[in-house]
Amino acid sequence: MTDDELERALFALPLEEPPVELRARILAATVSRPRLMFRAWEIWLIGTVLACMVWLAFLVTTSSPDLGGTISRAISDGIDQVAADVPVSALVWTGLGISFVVWISQLSLPVSRREANR
Repeated sequence: MTDDELERALFALPLEEPPVELRARILAATVSRPRLMFRAWEIWLIGTVLACMVWLAFLVTTSSPDLGGTISRAISDGIDQVAADVPVSALVWTGLGISFVVWISQLSLPVSRREANR
């Protein structure tokens, strides 16, 4: 089979029409896409600075003696102070409200049928 016969056979195949806005969608996803907010060198610079900050923070925290004990005592004293100032029922209702907000924000409701047909 020659190339001409193969091309004729391919052109003779019944093909579906492409979607109406296929070309516009392809151009929007490739050529007309919005520019990135940061350039590559800026991302590298920010990553390097953050890595240095984490490294320095690790050095500072490991060089001070009994830092873990100091932090745990501060947290414990803070919890005791809150427990002394605020009634338990207010803390329970606050915790329930926060949990409701978190669970409701995680809900994914289905799109209504009328909006899906557009």
